[in-house]
Amino acid sequence: MKTGVFNYLELDRVHFGTPAAEALQTEATTRGAQRIVVVTSKSLNRKTDAVTAALSRIQPQVVGLFDECVEHTPRESVLAVAQLLRDTQADLVVSIGGGTVIDTVKVALVALAEGVTTVEGLDAWHMRVAPDGSRVTPQPRPAPCRQIAVPTTLSGAEFSDLGGSTDTRFGTKQGYTGAFIGAAAVILDPRITVHTPERLWLSTGVRAVDHAVEALCSVNAQPLIDATSVRALALLGRSLKRYVTAPDDLDARLDGQMGAWLAATSIRRTEYGASHGLGHALGADAGVPHGITSCVLLPTVMRFNAQVCAPQMAEIAAALGDASRPAADQVEAMIAALGLPTRLSQLAIPGFGPERLATIAQKGMANPWVHTNPRKISDAAQLEALLQQAWA
Repeated sequence: MKTGVFNYLELDRVHFGTPAAEALQTEATTRGAQRIVVVTSKSLNRKTDAVTAALSRIQPQVVGLFDECVEHTPRESVLAVAQLLRDTQADLVVSIGGGTVIDTVKVALVALAEGVTTVEGLDAWHMRVAPDGSRVTPQPRPAPCRQIAVPTTLSGAEFSDLGGSTDTRFGTKQGYTGAFIGAAAVILDPRITVHTPERLWLSTGVRAVDHAVEALCSVNAQPLIDATSVRALALLGRSLKRYVTAPDDLDARLDGQMGAWLAATSIRRTEYGASHGLGHALGADAGVPHGITSCVLLPTVMRFNAQVCAPQMAEIAAALGDASRPAADQVEAMIAALGLPTRLSQLAIPGFGPERLATIAQKGMANPWVHTNPRKISDAAQLEALLQQAWA
């Protein structure tokens, strides 16, 4: 008999299809916010009018703006945002951007809640595996303000209470969680996503596919998440294929956002596998964006798990449109059709070669999701062999 627990987020509502400016005004008014800090990316804020337009109805309440978010969310930028929130006594923080921006705010809220002001101070607050193999999941106190997220990618970060941050001292990435660090409201506006670079939009779409696939194959899969994951795959497959011929189709972009939303219902509710676990190690070690890590790892991991996940793979194959074709083959073909890499050897990162795989495998063994892969991974040598398959 199956048993399990489904935990709901401290998420009040999702606005979908509504213009960001209108939805932000509604949220600020509803919450009585008077001191709003905005966190975004340099490219979005300085090279487009997207942020200005989104803030047009709440500009009088904006008391601070941070646009120095850095990919993979180093602790240093997290602490800078936390300090800005302290200095301005913010009562609401609005994140406009992708997973990096949203995660920066999540971890900053942990630092703000616990009075952390140094890189070393975050050591006590990240999730980790204890020497005895048990998990350590610190729970910070509620921060004095909440986050409203306006996502511009398909990463799904806005739908979780899990934030990742890189410790640049060691080139490792850790996860942080807390009941109130995730978004209190999410605004899905496809109009603002037209500013997102094509490679980023498409690769984060593959990341959302990764969420759905690894949730369906999870060692603790859940019925609600099974349902949302199957629907997510159908929406994402349709949206990403449509992008190739009509990148300005806002309805197709909204389909992608809906798919990412449904796929993200699995985050922190089911255990992912080696695609996610290795992806964190690869991203932190070689600077590979999360969406791209899914592109180069997911098909190989799916094949590795195929025998122990045969019923789930059949369901994934059908959701992607061809029940007679292996799911991994369909995912790999879709990624290639989007013009994205499917092998580690295609990344063309200076100084990154197969000799790095052993190091990445060692770092991967420290990630909890490697240990919850549906096909058991027991040591770094096995993980390195998997990486070599993803390389060739």
